[in-house]
Amino acid sequence: MHTDSRSAASLRAGAYHIHFTDILFHFLDTYLVCVISHLYTVQTCTATQLRGAQAYGLSYTPSADVLLKQFLGLQYRQPTSTLSTLNTRWQSPLSKILRCRCPSHGHTYSQVPEQATLGNTDYAFEMAISNIRYGEGVTKEIGMDLQNLGARRVCLMTDRNLSQLPPVKAVLNSLAKYGINFQMYDKVRVEPTDQSFLDAIAFAKKGEFDTYVAVGGGSVIDTCKAANLYASSPMSDFLDYVNAPIGKGKPVTVPLKPLIAVPTTAGTGSETTGVAIFDFKELKVKTGIASRAIKPMLGIIDPLHTLSMPERIMANSGFDVLCHALESYTALPYKMRSPCPSNPINRPAYQGSNPISDVWALHALRIVAKYLKRAIRNPEDREARASMHLASAFAGIGFGNAGVHLCHGMSYPISGLVKIYKPKDYNVDHSLVPHGLSVVLTSPAVFAFTAQMCPERHLEAAEILGADIRTARIKDAGFILADTLRKFLFDLNVDDGLAAIGYSKADIPELVKGTLPQERVTKLSPRPQTEEDLCALFEASMKLY
Repeated sequence: MHTDSRSAASLRAGAYHIHFTDILFHFLDTYLVCVISHLYTVQTCTATQLRGAQAYGLSYTPSADVLLKQFLGLQYRQPTSTLSTLNTRWQSPLSKILRCRCPSHGHTYSQVPEQATLGNTDYAFEMAISNIRYGEGVTKEIGMDLQNLGARRVCLMTDRNLSQLPPVKAVLNSLAKYGINFQMYDKVRVEPTDQSFLDAIAFAKKGEFDTYVAVGGGSVIDTCKAANLYASSPMSDFLDYVNAPIGKGKPVTVPLKPLIAVPTTAGTGSETTGVAIFDFKELKVKTGIASRAIKPMLGIIDPLHTLSMPERIMANSGFDVLCHALESYTALPYKMRSPCPSNPINRPAYQGSNPISDVWALHALRIVAKYLKRAIRNPEDREARASMHLASAFAGIGFGNAGVHLCHGMSYPISGLVKIYKPKDYNVDHSLVPHGLSVVLTSPAVFAFTAQMCPERHLEAAEILGADIRTARIKDAGFILADTLRKFLFDLNVDDGLAAIGYSKADIPELVKGTLPQERVTKLSPRPQTEEDLCALFEASMKLY
């Protein structure tokens, strides 16, 4: 309580009154102004300011003095009587706001933060996803989106097959309708390589684009992410951002251009993630780039695009969703992942299972169990195909922040070392193992191996996929899930193991060699694995049924 030159005795009688008044006026002039600030924010900012702020997820708040003058029209009077003993700082509304702890003004409150105790393992996780827009025919809005962004030079990326199909035509119609200037790059390779990435990057650098649009599956969206990244960081070496230990794994600190993704398959979830995967031909292995900075600004999920997917593309895309959900839900918990980053910019995109990713993974798994078989068997089943399109995004939110583990880590050499296998329904001029197929073929062996670390989760997944676990023993969780997966795959005419796509036991050493560098994902397995373990897993995956 503030006092002036008068004697303490002369104030003693009004001490309690003054103390109460001090609290009262502190409450009124601080919190009333804060409430008015919240209420008046939208009314006082101009339309341009509001749109600009909302575009970046911010709120525009005018100054407190402006609020008082425009809204209250009040003048603070000099205190009289016993109030003259109060500190007259209460007269200034701004000084009170500067000390305010409310959410609107708390950013101005200076306080020494508590020092976090950093251990060997992490203590936090964060969620990073793209904005998602869903609806039949919603692709027609993309021209307006680009117009709203003020895009002047747009790069449209797709592949040669898609360039003649309805999804790309829908995008082109919208761009023409709204007068968007663009150049199209349709040379994206299905299952991209480092060289196909470099070709797209060269196109992007030459075009000096200010916005990117990717229309296609994971191959197209991932290629577009890489093109955007390296065109925005033209002096960087290609390996600078590639995951360690193959590349340097540097954090992305440069600002990227807006990227809008229009997925046409129901599998990769690439429209939600900051991951771009490619075959590194020199090592004959898949690797990638993982950074929240490269995720699309917006994913436009239009279920009409899935109606043109052939049966096996639908199947293999769906298997990717299945494994994204299973692996992220059974991944090492985020609090057990090491090392703990010294700076949040170094926290990996794949952080380990966490409470938010778990919700999305389980939801995606339930949709897969209900709709995948229908979506494969009947391309006209709009409900099933639309549901799988959403499941892809849901699983992407889950694994994009939790990560995947052994199925994906082992899949990269399976794809990279492909010999002569050419899958049905893929119109390509080169051998390839579709990503979803390369992932799912090892899933029975992998989950039989990992179940001992979190058996309850494995049993829960088996039950969602149709297993009766009422009399199941917890120690049998891995075998139950493995058998459930085998039955699921058999019903969908999946190739009978790695041997059916051209591999033999003689290839196992090379497959293991290609898995070892995939530490970004293999370390997220709930159960650590040795080279001998990996050999056994590949051998068990040679034949499924």
